[in-house]
Amino acid sequence: MNETDATGTAVFDAAGTSGADALKAAFRHHPAGVSLITAQTPDGPVGLTASSVSSVGIDPPALSFSVTRATGSAGGLLHADSYVVHLLDSRHAGIAATFAVSGTERFIPEQGWRELTTGEPYLPNTRVALRCRTLHSLEVGSSVIVVAEILGAVFGEDAEPMVHIDRKFRGLGDAVAN
Repeated sequence: MNETDATGTAVFDAAGTSGADALKAAFRHHPAGVSLITAQTPDGPVGLTASSVSSVGIDPPALSFSVTRATGSAGGLLHADSYVVHLLDSRHAGIAATFAVSGTERFIPEQGWRELTTGEPYLPNTRVALRCRTLHSLEVGSSVIVVAEILGAVFGEDAEPMVHIDRKFRGLGDAVAN
């Protein structure tokens, strides 16, 4: 429970929750769409689950996402010439969980992967797959914010969208308002 002063204005307690802990607690309960970002590297395919994908603008058509800088999948994506951002739906909770954890078995035949003519790994049964290239990147602490130009899109069948909230993947039910 937040404290308020005599006027009812919220009081921020500097001794309370730290910036990092406050950020984690706040966004744990803020739903975010779930995406899978994949690329082909000289060492093979790489991919990761992201809940930070967002549209940026239409001229040029662009999106953004953030990753933690690392030598694994994030490092591969950051150095790739192009990559595919798959917007996942509720049918993909299992693959989202697999790609959210380092060291899990990825890009196996049972997952249904194909390769685009441009070489990137592509999951054909997603609602939307966006082929992108990096326009700009900005380092922020141990993370990198990427702004990517959308080079092309493949649209699949419509399905129930999926969000990540409270450390779980959940489908979205019916609309609550028009």
